[in-house]
Amino acid sequence: MPRQRFSGRTLARSQALQLMFQAEACGRDVAAVLGDDYLLSDGPLDEHARTLALGAGAMRDRLDAVIAASSRNWSVSRMPAADRCLLRIAVYEMLAVDSVPVRVTIDEAVELAKSYGTDDSPAFVNGVLGDVAARLGRGEDLLAEAARATRERDEARGDGEDEEDGTDG
Repeated sequence: MPRQRFSGRTLARSQALQLMFQAEACGRDVAAVLGDDYLLSDGPLDEHARTLALGAGAMRDRLDAVIAASSRNWSVSRMPAADRCLLRIAVYEMLAVDSVPVRVTIDEAVELAKSYGTDDSPAFVNGVLGDVAARLGRGEDLLAEAARATRERDEARGDGEDEEDGTDG
């Protein structure tokens, strides 16, 4: 539960975080959670929350690759769940929601980290998102890099074996 009440876009981000957290905890995608009963700490679901949660949920693997590339000494899987979900939403917003300045997204994520995360979460979230923002500022194509990293990870796991085994299918 958040330590404070939110309104406006902050409330929407808080609701998106709650939806993402529920989806991850239940091993389901966000659309499935939205199709069932879900729990929010505040109010009816804001449409911006739905957009953020569905968008971040749909891009989860690519967002995780972006986060992993900007996180020092922490794999995405080892991050506290609230931080991981919050970072996914914030990175999605930075990459896909042009109407929100990057600095606003970072400030909002840090505020939510104070309410949902550990004592270390605000600084951690700020550091990761600051690195993402710097990479965006240098003109890096983070989604293309993420797609490449995801593809390489899948190949290393053997997920692309049918293509690599020399058979005609």
